[in-house]
Amino acid sequence: MGPGPRAVFGRVEEVELPAGVRLHHAALAINVPGRGRSSAGLLLLSALPGDVYSLNAPLPGEVSALASKLARDLPAARARPRETHGLVVKRLGGGDRAAFQRLAARAREALAGAPAVEARVTGVDYFAEAAAGPSPVVYLAVDSPGLAALHHRLLDAFDPVEDIEGDAYVPHVTVARGGTLAAARRLAEREIDPIEWVITELVFWDAEREVSAGTVSLPA
Repeated sequence: MGPGPRAVFGRVEEVELPAGVRLHHAALAINVPGRGRSSAGLLLLSALPGDVYSLNAPLPGEVSALASKLARDLPAARARPRETHGLVVKRLGGGDRAAFQRLAARAREALAGAPAVEARVTGVDYFAEAAAGPSPVVYLAVDSPGLAALHHRLLDAFDPVEDIEGDAYVPHVTVARGGTLAAARRLAEREIDPIEWVITELVFWDAEREVSAGTVSLPA
């Protein structure tokens, strides 16, 4: 079993972080009898999932703008920042820079000869229970047989992530996480104008740093 959450109080402790572990800092308020309210620093170490790197389809500005606009109608949920909006094609795995280079090489080989594909945002929907993280998850539904074909092509080189890939793969753009099911249902009833575009490249996305780590042109 991997490292579980760990707290460090009252001192700064220097630790070596293994791959896949993130350091978090939070403020902790404490009521101390006779001394009132005090605050303390809280350092947490938590294990990250293995999908630090993924292959994503970039979005046109209209799609990101729509997702941000819809998120304003979910004040109790956590909106996805506009600069991190994306459309995951396949999660690749984690590791250091050398590991990423190997993952990227496998992905490029699997995509050799793959064509550009069309995609279309068709409406708003939600996952009542997410495979990981806060629920519900409100998203923009994306219809793209070509994108699904790219996903299944990448399954020849990478194992599917249980419950969210393979036959369970649903192309989507996350709008927000959390809040109430009632609010998610109401927003899912909203009618929107479809947005169509052509995907001519894929982006290697580093979820830890929230930056692009490279691209693959389509046709590949």
